[in-house]
Amino acid sequence: MTLPALRASRFVRIFPALLLPLVAACAAPGGVNSAQTGAQVTVGIVAINDFHGALEPPRQSVPAPDGRGGTVRVPAGGAAYLASAIDSIRAKYPHHLTVSAGDLISASQLSSSIYLDEPSIGVANRIGLDFNAVGNHEFDRGRNELLRMQRGGCAQLTARKPCQVEQFGGAKFQFLAASTITESGKTLFPAYAIRTFGSGRNTVRIGIIGLTLKGTADLVTPGGIKGLTFAGEAETINALVPVLKAKGTDAIVVLIHQGGQQDNPNNPNGCAGFTGEIRPILDALDPRVDLVVSGHTHKAYVCNYGELNAGHPVLLTSAGVYGVEVTDITLTIDPASHKVVSKRAVNVIVQSGPYVGALGPVNPTTLYPQFAPRSDVGAYVQTYVDASKTFAQKPAGHLAEPASGRALGQLIADSQLAATRDAGAQIALMNPFGVRTGLVPGEGGLVKFGDLYAVQPFGNTLVTQTMSGAELKAMLEQGFDATGPVQALTPSAGFGYAYDLSRPLGDRVGAMTLDGRPIDPAASYRVTTNNFLAQGGDSFTLLAKQRDAVTGGVDLDAMQAWLEAVPLRAVPKEDRAREIKD
Repeated sequence: MTLPALRASRFVRIFPALLLPLVAACAAPGGVNSAQTGAQVTVGIVAINDFHGALEPPRQSVPAPDGRGGTVRVPAGGAAYLASAIDSIRAKYPHHLTVSAGDLISASQLSSSIYLDEPSIGVANRIGLDFNAVGNHEFDRGRNELLRMQRGGCAQLTARKPCQVEQFGGAKFQFLAASTITESGKTLFPAYAIRTFGSGRNTVRIGIIGLTLKGTADLVTPGGIKGLTFAGEAETINALVPVLKAKGTDAIVVLIHQGGQQDNPNNPNGCAGFTGEIRPILDALDPRVDLVVSGHTHKAYVCNYGELNAGHPVLLTSAGVYGVEVTDITLTIDPASHKVVSKRAVNVIVQSGPYVGALGPVNPTTLYPQFAPRSDVGAYVQTYVDASKTFAQKPAGHLAEPASGRALGQLIADSQLAATRDAGAQIALMNPFGVRTGLVPGEGGLVKFGDLYAVQPFGNTLVTQTMSGAELKAMLEQGFDATGPVQALTPSAGFGYAYDLSRPLGDRVGAMTLDGRPIDPAASYRVTTNNFLAQGGDSFTLLAKQRDAVTGGVDLDAMQAWLEAVPLRAVPKEDRAREIKD
């Protein structure tokens, strides 16, 4: 694939001395001195993850060191700014790849999502993406719609009509899905690709493996992935390493939609106290893997994993979420020994323009690189933003103050309870990971439909079912078990519970009350969730064992009706799901 012409002139200015230290790995043991082998070959890899259709600047900031022992919030993101940042990095490397570690689409902004993420694919084409590993959110609209994202076309495979703005030609880059197995035993997309750089004696080959996390089946609506299975990550990668080596690859790069997090969220290039579900995968990985580009957790980090496990000296990266960062990775390869002799990476903040968020104004800073938005990408995005304005600008009620985190989750749960009272609902529960951003009202507390869509972009329907008090407790316990991250479901008004993570698995939830009375294990209760949870999503499998289920309206409609029911809706202040700590 021919990459678009690089536009280094769009890169306004960089202050190299202020960039955070690069993470470097020494030459592998037994590496041959370059003086004996001729010239080494350097390949630049530009990496993103979890873009989630963030066409416009997402009104988010990246906390980063200010050089004086403090932290500065840097406004970041937006496809046009991301394009310039990527161009500026690629301009440094005669040989380069641009890759994504999944969730490129879905859980998107309104201007992308209502057009089935066709513009997000269009942006990735214009940016010059080479490969994207499928993430769990790539399956949100089902496998056939995902195949349309690759192949193009205007076949209507969902409730929403495709090709409303332009004919959709599909991705010019390749999806990779090494661990996604169809009924025939083949992978849904190719498992790997090989790229060749250089010429003559100085030719090197890089193998790229792409895959999603094994737990994808627990994270998407089951109907959309019927017939698909998701194999173990380390086993899949390790089986492909000898295949790639037999094909003459000098370096192996893995793009995986799984990740972890570090202790210091204010350092995009740190790795202190690194934890997460990717660690056992890395610990089991073939040591011939040189680089792992990760995602899923929406956290930024750069790790020389050999410092955590000497037997697995892989370079591990993640660039946060929504295109607010991009990772600049350098692999230096000795073509004679067929080895990577050095590797380094740094997360570059995709600094964009000022905005006002839930915590007040955020302004650009000269402490970090500043980018001019790339005009062609900006114009393309604006076409879709303009087309979506009819939806985005519709008034959707009033809110007394900005809401985020658990308070916003409680507000959503209240709206869902109110919307399903006719189905007998007594309790509504919202999953925290389904709340994608904060809700910031405008002048006079006005909330627009586009604001609501940014918070809940999935278009889920509401499901009310009957559960015993004992089943309700067991289901809440699944948020604190050993499967997946800790996730306390956010309750509606009148219902509360406490949890203690120091207690044994299966006995962490207690003090459950409804309207001030203890929950009776033998009594029946009507419980509302979104259909994603009701089908066992986020590992809440007990919700899939539905009794007397009634399907209601769409979550966004419920939220809008709740805000419009009073002149100015207050944000819930109480903490209905309380963590007990020693």
